[in-house]
Amino acid sequence: MSTFEMRFTRGKFPAGGGYPGRRPGTRTDEKLGMVCEYDVPVTMRDGVKIYVDIFRPAKEGHYPVVLAWAPYGKHAAAEDYYAMLPGCGQAKVLHSEYGMFEGPDPAHWCPHGYVIVKVDPRGAWGSEGDLTFMSPQEALDGYDVVEWAGTQAWSNGKVGMNGVSYLGWTQWKIASMNPPHLAAINPWEGASDFYRELCFHGGIRSNFTAMFPGTMCRPTRRAEDLLAMCKEHPLFDDYWASKNADLEKITVPAFVVASWSDHGLHTRGTFEGYKKISSKEKWLRVHGRKKWVDYYAHVEMQRQFYDRFLKGIDNEVKYWPRVNLEIRERSHVGNFRPENEWPLARTVYAPLFLGAARGELSTEPFGEAGTASYCVDNPKDKSQNATFGMTFPRKTELTGHAKLKLWVEAEGSDDMDLYVVLDKIDRSGNRVPLPSQSAYDLGPVAYGWLRVSHRELDEERSTPFQPVLLHRREIKLAAGEIVPVEIELWAASMLFEAGEGLRVTVIGSDLHAQEAWEHDAVRTVNRGMHVIHAGGPYDSHLLVPVIPAR
Repeated sequence: MSTFEMRFTRGKFPAGGGYPGRRPGTRTDEKLGMVCEYDVPVTMRDGVKIYVDIFRPAKEGHYPVVLAWAPYGKHAAAEDYYAMLPGCGQAKVLHSEYGMFEGPDPAHWCPHGYVIVKVDPRGAWGSEGDLTFMSPQEALDGYDVVEWAGTQAWSNGKVGMNGVSYLGWTQWKIASMNPPHLAAINPWEGASDFYRELCFHGGIRSNFTAMFPGTMCRPTRRAEDLLAMCKEHPLFDDYWASKNADLEKITVPAFVVASWSDHGLHTRGTFEGYKKISSKEKWLRVHGRKKWVDYYAHVEMQRQFYDRFLKGIDNEVKYWPRVNLEIRERSHVGNFRPENEWPLARTVYAPLFLGAARGELSTEPFGEAGTASYCVDNPKDKSQNATFGMTFPRKTELTGHAKLKLWVEAEGSDDMDLYVVLDKIDRSGNRVPLPSQSAYDLGPVAYGWLRVSHRELDEERSTPFQPVLLHRREIKLAAGEIVPVEIELWAASMLFEAGEGLRVTVIGSDLHAQEAWEHDAVRTVNRGMHVIHAGGPYDSHLLVPVIPAR
């Protein structure tokens, strides 16, 4: 039984129009040999009609279907969302007139014998009903549309799902419902835990939530007010649980793509999805580049996967490595390496102890206790932080999950917002910037976050190298209290040559504030001084995943 009340905001767009790029009816593109059907109504089990665009080969036959589901507008890429992030490497002009944001371009698929179905979900862009995000209702609608697509005269009865970001999240959600005609999924960097990976990071609210519903979804009636719900539900509860897919129920073949370069949005959720799904046939590919460029550069790889599972073609997919990782060295430099599992079974988790006196990281604990502190009263002052570093004496690879254990104290507050950044330092002492967040080029190796009152661990789900927080209650700090905390650093990969270094920075606000997931500094709990205790009885350390050479 639901224990929460959904908050809605009124739609701002007329139901009868106002949608650039709409072309009702049917047209034929003779050059591509493709029939395009626009605004086709599909009736859900409760009678609500949602609208889809269908792109299919002009030659009559039975074809596999690739379904794209997101609230950003199925209509012919009429709005150039890529232009909002000019450093992303993508643009509307790189796609055909049939393309869509973050999803398959029919011009790339229909000539190869596929039907593309693009959906405006319930409440978005003129589809009937109220717009919600990752709700049980959206999952039911997804089930109904998959079954509709799998039983049309032009369908061969096999449906796949495809796309990036929201188009990846919906794949986890809909696939967990196991619609009979769903035959394969290809989630390309999609969150799987709405609370921990999108709306809150370590209990700190992300400003990314403000984009929903926003103008990208064009609600005409009512839309779920995600920002209001975040304010009403700062802890993990039934509301947030209702948005998360039961990943263990997913059994269809899955080609999962993650990146080291999407911390704060999709990295964690994509790895967790791959680890938890029950599919016997599943593959994981991980890159360190910008996600939209990578997605559109690998359409042929996507088609190979669907050729096998939607067309039954015996092809090279059966020889793909189960896990294929790009081992990063610097921006857009790295080599892919095949592996058998994730996390890597041969990982050696090594503690690097924090030395407070000189800002060191050491493989040996420090016998004498000390403190490092910084002021948090001005969140814009990035010079106020605590840093700890080391130089690698030999070539070292770090690939996998990491965590930072700290003993902390707040002076002047009963809580703390901690932001953690891992950086690679080159042999000249300069920070190595990396692609990040789809459009930026100043990212680090890894990020981590924690609101200290959220420090309570989920003992069943946590591992020594990946702490998982309950987020069920707040445990405030008493004056002078020193507490241990464990901060999850999202999975990363980096190769260090001898003489290159690793630096961990602990700070009271976002270090790279231009990035999409900038947190709400206005409502931070930070006041006064943050104090880190290390050495002696305080085993503050960074646990890193060292990969031995084969």
